[in-house]
Amino acid sequence: MIFLENIIGIFSEHGIAFLKASWMTIAITAISLVFAMVIGVIFAGFKISSSKILHLIADIYIGIIRGTPLIVQIMFLYYGLANIVNLDSFTAGALALGVHTGAYIAEIFRGAVQSIDRGQMEAARSLGMSYSLAMRRIIFPQAFKRAIPSLANQFIIGLKDSSLVAYIAVTDLYNTALSVQGENYMPFETYFVVGVYYLIIVLIFTWVANRIEKKMDVSKPKEGVIV
Repeated sequence: MIFLENIIGIFSEHGIAFLKASWMTIAITAISLVFAMVIGVIFAGFKISSSKILHLIADIYIGIIRGTPLIVQIMFLYYGLANIVNLDSFTAGALALGVHTGAYIAEIFRGAVQSIDRGQMEAARSLGMSYSLAMRRIIFPQAFKRAIPSLANQFIIGLKDSSLVAYIAVTDLYNTALSVQGENYMPFETYFVVGVYYLIIVLIFTWVANRIEKKMDVSKPKEGVIV
């Protein structure tokens, strides 16, 4: 009973602060994912390229990112870039999250592209399409549809990983929870509340991702169509 009263008290007293922090979490996640998608497409192209140099560059980037902790990457980019350009914590955090997630998205796209039957590329080339045109119009649209479930999972991971930007003073959900529990000395109840906020955001995003996946699923025949 006391636990429930404490939970209600935290919601009533700090609900607005957690709501604002939720938008900050969503914003930094969204920006980082846009950046990660661009990086992922570029380095996926490097991975499937016939150029050994581009392939090596992609391997080095992906190997470094996957082989080091995200918190180390955030600190390295935040304090490292501070010596070169003046970046606020939000921009540095979004950049670090984008660089980190981009390595995993690159592998997702690479696997999706390589899963497409090679005969489709050969057919497109026989029709006079260039390699780049065939990739844009034939291969990549199909690969993107196949990659949606894996991308959705990676996006959810990115959302949860965004909590680490609290350590460079971004006022996201986790940072707000740190401040609140420092005031009320109720860490268990406070982290329970912030966990509810994260869960709601993840459930909403999962619902949206599932709707997109179903909408883009062209493998199933439409109603009324005889196959």
